[in-house]
Amino acid sequence: MKKVNENIDWLKYEKELINNGYQFVCGVDEAGRGPLAGPVCAAAVILPPDTIIEGVNDSKKLSEKKREELFDVVINTALSYCIAFGSVEEIEEHNILATTMNTMKRAVEGLDVKADFAMIDGNKLPDLDIPSKYIIKGDANSMSIAAASILAKVSRDRLMLEYAKTYPQYCFEKHKGYGTKLHTQMILEHGPSPIHRMSFLKKILNGK
Repeated sequence: MKKVNENIDWLKYEKELINNGYQFVCGVDEAGRGPLAGPVCAAAVILPPDTIIEGVNDSKKLSEKKREELFDVVINTALSYCIAFGSVEEIEEHNILATTMNTMKRAVEGLDVKADFAMIDGNKLPDLDIPSKYIIKGDANSMSIAAASILAKVSRDRLMLEYAKTYPQYCFEKHKGYGTKLHTQMILEHGPSPIHRMSFLKKILNGK
C-alpha cells in the first residue's frame, strides 16, 4: 500500500487543538463545487486521537480505485462521520458558495458524536455553533480533512453513477458532471437534464 507522505505532519492541526483542550475535532471538506450537473457533497469526520490511516491523502491525488478502498477504511476507523448533499435546486436558489457552506454545516451538525471544533478545507467558514478555522489546502495537510475529502468525493461520484443510469445520454459515468468536452457536447446535443445547474450553463447555451 502506498505510504502516507512522511514529509507532512498529518496530525499537526489535530494535535494543536487537542492540546488546547478540544476533544472531538472534525475535519470537513466538499466535492462538486465546479461541475455543471449534480449536487455538491460535504463530509465531516472525527478520527480517534493520533490516528493516521495509511494511504489517505487529498482525494484529488488518489485514483478512483484507491478512494473506493479508503472510503470503507475511513468509515470503519472514524469515531463519527456524516455525509450531506446540497441539491441542484438549492444551488440554483442560493448559489454554489452558499449551498456549499450550508452543506458543510449540515455535515457537521449531523455527526452522532458532537464535534467541539471544526477544521474546514478552503478559505471560508460555514456558520457553525462551535469554534472553527479554515485551512487552505487542508485536504493535503490534515488527516481528518483528507479523510472527509475521500468520503465526499466517493459519495458524490457514486450518486453521479446512479444518475448515469437515469440519464445515459450525458455519460455522467465518465465525467461525473464536470465540464469536459464530452459533457459539453452532450448538453448541446440533448439539452439540459433536470440535474443540470442552469446557472452554470449560460455560456454553453448562449454560444449554441
